[in-house]
Amino acid sequence: MSAAATADAVAAPKAGGKKKLILMLSVVLLLVAVAGGGALFWVKSKQAAAAAAEEAEDGDSAPVKAHAKEKHDDKAVPTFVPLDPFTVNLADREAERYAQIGITLELDDAKVGDKIKAYMPAIRNNILLLLSQKTAADLLGREGKEKTAVQIQREASRALGVDVPDDEDEEAQAKPAASDADGEAKPKKKKKRKAPAEPLPIKRVHFSNFIIQ
Repeated sequence: MSAAATADAVAAPKAGGKKKLILMLSVVLLLVAVAGGGALFWVKSKQAAAAAAEEAEDGDSAPVKAHAKEKHDDKAVPTFVPLDPFTVNLADREAERYAQIGITLELDDAKVGDKIKAYMPAIRNNILLLLSQKTAADLLGREGKEKTAVQIQREASRALGVDVPDDEDEEAQAKPAASDADGEAKPKKKKKRKAPAEPLPIKRVHFSNFIIQ
C-alpha cells in the first residue's frame, strides 16, 4: 500500500468522528432546547392558573367587601342624644297630675349633637312649655304620644334656630265653624300645611320613659 492510500485511510475515520461528534452535540442541544421550552411553558401555565384563581377569588369576595363597607358606613348610622328626664305638672283641672318622660333625639348628622348641647337650655324650655299644656288624656293613648313626639321635634328644632311653621291644620280645626245668614254652619276649609323652609335637624323623637301619675 502506498503512503498516499495510508494517509487517506487515516483521515477518513477522523472525518467520520467529527461528523458524529457534531451530530451528537446537535442532538444534545436540541434536547436541551426542548426541555427548556417545556419548563418555560409549565411555569407560564402555573402563573396563568394562579392569576385566574386569584381573579376569581377577588371577584367572589368583591360583593362581600362592598357589603361590609356599606354596613360599617358611619354616614348611615344615626346619632342618638338622650335628654335628662322631664318631670312636669299637667294641665288637668280636675286633679293634680304630672308626667315623668324620658326623651331621646335621633339625628342624621352627628355634628348636630354638638349644637344640641350648646342649645340645651332653650331646647328643654320649649319642651317643658309644650308638655305643661298637655292633659293626662292627651298623653295616655298611642296617637297622643305620637302627636306629642312630632310637636317635640318641632319645638326642639325651633330652639336650634330652624324656621318651623305652625301646624295650620290643627289651628283651623280648633276654630268654630262660621255660620251663614240662615244660621247654618259652613264647612271649614282646611288650609294646606306649609313645608318647612329647611329640613329639620332632628329626625325623630323617641320616648325612653313615660309615666303619668
